[in-house]
Amino acid sequence: MSDKDRRMAWWRTAKFGMFIHWGLYAIPAGIWDGKEIPGIGEWIMKRARIPVREYEKLAEKFNPIKFNAEEWVQLAKDAGMKYLVITAKHHDGFAMYNSPCSNYDIVDATPFKRDPMKDLAKACEEAGIKFCFYYSHVQDWHHPDGVGNDWDYDESKKDFSRYMREKAIPQVRELLTQYGPIGLIWFDTPMNISKEHAQEFVNLVRELQPDCIINGRVGHNLGDYREMPDNRIPAMSYPTDWETPATLNDTWGYKKNDNNWKSPKTVLRLLVDINSKGGNYLLNVGPDAEGVIPQPSVEILRIVGRWMRVNGESIYGTIPVPPLPYVLPWGGVTAKPGKLYLHIFDWPKEDRLVFHGLKNNVKRVYFLSDGPQVQLNFTQSYELSRNEYRLVIDIPSEPKDELDSVIALEIDGTPDIQPLSI
Repeated sequence: MSDKDRRMAWWRTAKFGMFIHWGLYAIPAGIWDGKEIPGIGEWIMKRARIPVREYEKLAEKFNPIKFNAEEWVQLAKDAGMKYLVITAKHHDGFAMYNSPCSNYDIVDATPFKRDPMKDLAKACEEAGIKFCFYYSHVQDWHHPDGVGNDWDYDESKKDFSRYMREKAIPQVRELLTQYGPIGLIWFDTPMNISKEHAQEFVNLVRELQPDCIINGRVGHNLGDYREMPDNRIPAMSYPTDWETPATLNDTWGYKKNDNNWKSPKTVLRLLVDINSKGGNYLLNVGPDAEGVIPQPSVEILRIVGRWMRVNGESIYGTIPVPPLPYVLPWGGVTAKPGKLYLHIFDWPKEDRLVFHGLKNNVKRVYFLSDGPQVQLNFTQSYELSRNEYRLVIDIPSEPKDELDSVIALEIDGTPDIQPLSI
């Protein structure tokens, strides 16, 4: 097994993770000087062009006394998530942990005076969740030489190498030496980073924690896998390890007026679609300034988690499904060697489910919630005149699960789907 395959083994099985965007931006929560600021919540400093000296004052007010690491991690576990990625430092430059190289952090600059990352690392270890960090390695609107702040600092006079020496490299070192094993470090917005500078970050991670995964946004294709653009899913399977980072509403950081929540059914549709194409789903929550994850997020994830406890077999460790010859009118498909899982989101009006194109011999068919001891009747056929494989499954008149009823097919071999022929 290669070093990369060893690093990626847990991630390829996990399939579903929790993203957490939490920082000083949770205090304004999308509003500055009484005005609603357009765009995502964690970008309020840039969108409203807030001077560094004004934005720094938010730290004096940041006291998340309701923060409870065990509750956050338990929510991730209850939702069926296998890894947790939290913003150690976002583009605003504020460290949400105890950073020896900077006083602009949650321990030194706020009345909270605690390092929440220590609590989260401990809670994740106890819960069996991979603990991971997000770190904005290029954009830093607080440091004079970081990328992105052109309202306080003259971009033409910036020395990115100095920012790396003074802050970025030391902080990545801190994150990888203060909190035990880290499953993944999630860099963001590589922008104009040189290949040499990106390689410095990679080399540091490999030196300090060889088993830590590096995401693709470190820059220059130097990471272990690739992310899609935020909230995007490719049309077909992607020929490498990949992930979709996504929001539950329209923002990442807490924004109190954003109530455009995805339904649990929508979350499951997206999870199935991503998994069917070989990807991972990294789904975000944005806690408020008191350290509370919004109740709608909690409710959505708990509903998803109840479904996962019954049907998680159809998600964890799945492999890409061969391209289907047509759009399924009832749902989606996930796969493992020797198994296919039919996810029925829209229940057929007839008491049967038709699946075209499957060439494998089907041995048993059953609802995942019932188990193989309660089998469904089915017929397989091949129509020579139309060169079409056809599987018809007898189903009850009502769905097993209003969110997503999963039918398991035990098959011979790796799934083989007949391509569309005209």
